[in-house]
Amino acid sequence: MLLTWLIAGIAALGVLLIFAAVAGSRPMDPVQARLTQLGSMQARTLEEIELQQPLFERTLRPLASRLARVSQRITSPKQVSRTEQRLTMAGNPGDLRTVDFLGLKLLIAGGSGAGMFAIFVFAHNAPFAVVASIVAAVLGFLAPEFWLSRRIRKRQHDVLMSVPDTLDLLTISVRAGLAFDGALSKVVEKTSGPLADEFRRALAEIRVGKSRRDALRDVVARTDVPALTNFIGAIIQAEQLGVPIAKVLQVQSEQLRIERRQRAEEMANKAPIKMLFPLVGCIFPSMFIVILGPAIILIAVNLGS
Repeated sequence: MLLTWLIAGIAALGVLLIFAAVAGSRPMDPVQARLTQLGSMQARTLEEIELQQPLFERTLRPLASRLARVSQRITSPKQVSRTEQRLTMAGNPGDLRTVDFLGLKLLIAGGSGAGMFAIFVFAHNAPFAVVASIVAAVLGFLAPEFWLSRRIRKRQHDVLMSVPDTLDLLTISVRAGLAFDGALSKVVEKTSGPLADEFRRALAEIRVGKSRRDALRDVVARTDVPALTNFIGAIIQAEQLGVPIAKVLQVQSEQLRIERRQRAEEMANKAPIKMLFPLVGCIFPSMFIVILGPAIILIAVNLGS
C-alpha cells in the first residue's frame, strides 16, 4: 500500500513539474530578449575573445603558418597551385588556406617523426629509431594529402548524386516561367549540399557583376564532376547560340536519368564480385568447419583406436 502511494506521489510530482516547465516556457518578446541580452553584455578583453576561439585557431594554426613559410621555400609554385585547387575542390574544409595546409603537413610530419623516435628510444631500440622516425615523418607528411583526396571524392560523389534532382527542379522552374537565374535561386532555396553551395556562390558572383558564363565555368573548375560539366557546357552553349534553355534542360534531364540508371545497373553488376571475397574468406571456412568438422573428428578417433 505504501509503495502504491509513493508511486502515485512521484507521478503527480512529475506531472506538476512538466506543467510548470511548459507554463514557464512562454516565448519572450524578441525586442525584450534583445534588450535583456544587450543589458547583460559586458566589455570583453582581447584575452577573453581569443580564449573563445577553438584550440586549433589558438595554437596549431599560428604554428602551421610559421612552418608554411619553410614549406613554401621547398615547394614549387606548381605544387602550391595544385594544392590550392584541391582545397577548393574539397570545399575548403575547416577554412584551410593553402599556406595553412602546407604548414599542417610539416607539423604532422615533424610530430609523427619525433613521436616515433621517442618511442623507439624509450624502448631501448636506438638503431631503428632514426629509420622509424623518417618513415613516420614521410607518412605524416602524406597523410593530409590522402585525407584531402578522400574529402574531394566524397564531395564529388555528393555533387554527382545531387545533379539529377537539381536539374529536374531547374527544368520545372524554367517551364513555370522563371528565368534561369531565378530558377537557380529557387534551387538554392529548396536544396542543400555541396552543389547548392556552389550555385549559391555562382549567384553571388553574378550579382556583383561577373558574367553568368564565367561564374558557371568556375563552378565546373571547383567541382570537376563530368555530369555537371556536361550540363553547364550545354547551358553555356545554348546561351551563346540563342537556343531556348528550357529545351536544353529537358534534354539534359533525360540524359542524366539514363546515366543514373546505368550507374545503378553497373553497381548492381559489381555487387556479386564484391560479395565473393567475404564469402570465400569468412563464410565458406565456417561452413567447411561445420560440415567437415564431425567427419574429421570421427576419422581421427577411428585412426587412433
